[in-house]
Amino acid sequence: MSTYKVIIAGCGHMAHVWADYALTREDTVIVGLVDIYEEAAAKFAEKKQLSCPIFTDIETAIQATGANLVFDVTVPASHYTIASTAMRLGCDVFSEKPLAESLTQCLELVQLSRSLGRTHAIMQNRRFDPRIRALRQMIASNTIGTVGFASADFFIAPHFGGFRDAMESPLLLDMAIHTFDQARYIMGANPVSVYCHEFNPKGSWYKGNAMALCIFEMSDGSVFDYRGSWCAEGAPTSWEAAWRVIGDQGTIIWDGHKEPYAECVINESQERKFLSEHQRIDSEPVEMPLTFHQGCLANMFAALETGTPPETSSSDNIYSMAMVLAALESAKLGAKVDIQSFMKQ
Repeated sequence: MSTYKVIIAGCGHMAHVWADYALTREDTVIVGLVDIYEEAAAKFAEKKQLSCPIFTDIETAIQATGANLVFDVTVPASHYTIASTAMRLGCDVFSEKPLAESLTQCLELVQLSRSLGRTHAIMQNRRFDPRIRALRQMIASNTIGTVGFASADFFIAPHFGGFRDAMESPLLLDMAIHTFDQARYIMGANPVSVYCHEFNPKGSWYKGNAMALCIFEMSDGSVFDYRGSWCAEGAPTSWEAAWRVIGDQGTIIWDGHKEPYAECVINESQERKFLSEHQRIDSEPVEMPLTFHQGCLANMFAALETGTPPETSSSDNIYSMAMVLAALESAKLGAKVDIQSFMKQ
């Protein structure tokens, strides 16, 4: 059995979730902590009862500990440096989203992972929700026929304070990748083009644009529509968004809270009526031993053990990141953006 010698880079709030999972594994040991603030790393070590050394530089940490796996839980601006340094020094990398801050950096990390034969996986915890798996299973079993359209509504009003309030595009840059990645998973397709309009509505406490409307054309000819706001007071949606997926034989509804269900055309031997009759079909519950962050991390480790790509490898996640960056480009230009051409720039 392989032993995974882990360095945790970034000792903020989210690092606790990653460390808690690592500490449950008999094949994994945390050999070092990296943070630009030594005091933050020291407090983290004390809380988690870790006796490993503390560093302020990822290269020094890897060389001193012989680590072979890095958890990158740093701020987005550090992801490129942490991942590229770690992979060049012989480590695999599991990273919080986003892959990196720019398309150039994202593409470089994907290529570096391929050329060095390193596993580079991105946290997309919402894929590991049993309810989204149940939704995907309904589509795969042809419950609603061929999917032609999906929409997601995301309306929440979190008062974060801090860096998000000052971002130029807080919704698209910090949150929308979750919903966009969900769309790719649900629809089983990649983005082809996008038209996006982002703006900052009245009453917003964000400096940048906190609302966006996006229309994506997908690789199978379907369309995905996104409506989102981070300053919509009242009647909030789930953090998982509220979904409607339409096929040629019915519609699936998932409010992000309860289990998804479908309403489908009742098969009739005669010609359809002006308004068809429908029947409700409940989804089959999906059992998952580990879900959300733990489920995603378990999938990443399983990939290392089997030598297969993880579900959220950077080579796959680049398409979710491209949805974010191309949407921003479309909003800037006020025009539809061809995503394949955009990724070749």
